[in-house]
Amino acid sequence: MTGRAGTALLVVDLQNDFCTGQVATARFGGSPAVLDTVVANTVSAVDRARRAGVEVVFVRFLGDAVHQGEAWRARDLRLGKRPKCLEGTWGARFHGVAPEPDERVFTKRARFDAFLDEGQGLEAHLRAGGTGHLVFAGLYADVCVDSTARTAFQKGFHITVLTDCTTSLHLPYDDVLRFMRVLYGARTTTGDDPGAWTAPEPVPVPASASASGTEEPCTP
Repeated sequence: MTGRAGTALLVVDLQNDFCTGQVATARFGGSPAVLDTVVANTVSAVDRARRAGVEVVFVRFLGDAVHQGEAWRARDLRLGKRPKCLEGTWGARFHGVAPEPDERVFTKRARFDAFLDEGQGLEAHLRAGGTGHLVFAGLYADVCVDSTARTAFQKGFHITVLTDCTTSLHLPYDDVLRFMRVLYGARTTTGDDPGAWTAPEPVPVPASASASGTEEPCTP
């Protein structure tokens, strides 16, 4: 591998319906300037990753009703939600930055978690490239970024979240970041931190207590 071996930047759902326009601003509820800043910082992070030889992987969302499960449709009906990022529409297009010809794109069809990709093979792609460290940018920290980071951690990937390249939709942002640090051991830093692209040092498996003969008896 070239560049920063073992690291990939995941750009999550940087699409028009999440970043700009009436659908995005109505859903976000906060200042559109926050989303503009996230996009601008993510564009810069992608540029830094490319220059550093870090693989950039794009994830996109398609929300068409045909992709939704029964529970998803029932939730949307109950809450008055309309599908977003419909396939083939302006809302589903990438915003601010787009994949280069040699960069992979993985599609979530009415899914939060990019690992639930129905055979597209995000995990297999990352493993094949020797990636063990994922750097996250994109939207939203408490929805698709968190869902994907949660699965990634359980699959053994180290997690870094670029705090200036995402924001939260439903929950206080600082609480979301604190949760990721505590539950996933996530490293949280900004996109201009050179250390963000360096994979953590491997941690050896400790000798088991049973192997050393010091295992305590299990009591109910």
